[in-house]
Amino acid sequence: MNTKHSPIYYVLTTLIILTFLAPLLWATMSSVAPAPGTAQTEGFGFANYVSLANYGLGLPLYLKNSLVISVVCVILTILVSATGGYAFARYHFPGRNALFVLTLSIMMVPYAALLIPLLVWLKQIGLQDNLIGVALVLTLFQLPFGVFMMRNAFEAIPKELEEAALIDGCSSFGAFWRVMLPSVRPSIVTVGLFAYLAAWNDFMVALYLLSMQNAPLPLALVNMRQQVMGVIDYGATTAGVVVLTLPAIILFLALQKYYVKGFTAGAVKG
Repeated sequence: MNTKHSPIYYVLTTLIILTFLAPLLWATMSSVAPAPGTAQTEGFGFANYVSLANYGLGLPLYLKNSLVISVVCVILTILVSATGGYAFARYHFPGRNALFVLTLSIMMVPYAALLIPLLVWLKQIGLQDNLIGVALVLTLFQLPFGVFMMRNAFEAIPKELEEAALIDGCSSFGAFWRVMLPSVRPSIVTVGLFAYLAAWNDFMVALYLLSMQNAPLPLALVNMRQQVMGVIDYGATTAGVVVLTLPAIILFLALQKYYVKGFTAGAVKG
């Protein structure tokens, strides 16, 4: 089979790659380049990163807060999406289709409109200004996509595979855990990756629900200002953008093959 592409293909793909990489490359260069009003005023160096590390309550605290929110959101999203998607794909119960449509309808509601009611609810259950509370809110917004992906992924698995496991002595949960989940691993990775990116980069939910003591890195970056006339420290800010972006890029590149397979398996049916 001929796999050669025309020169136009390579030109277009190169332009697309450069379009996506240009902002990151600019931020990386700006974070180490000399600029007035920043910690790096002469020559190239990492003074802006030192300034970032010492900003406010310290970069390690903001990274820890972001990590806690992201990990909890990923775990909850995968757990609920996998079990919910399996139920929608394999079990028939009254109102199944209506409940599935209702779950998907959450995506049609701007999540900013729900933040005030969610703030009141979190206060009532004692999770106001709490990292776990923010993770719960972000999980709520990720579940429609996650359930949709997992339902389609489970529907693509032949029922005979599950029936064979039951015949061999597995319980329903055993078949789900030992046979079905490994079969949809790419879709699980895709759902988890989307949940991680949403939680790691979230700003608005944290702005509404958290104080600076519990602020994740995106919220801390927005508040990173010099105390003289409110001038923004662009050097430290661009350094923060690089620090915020690198984990997402590394994780995406490491899981890329699962991501592509998961999107293919979870998006062709439905």
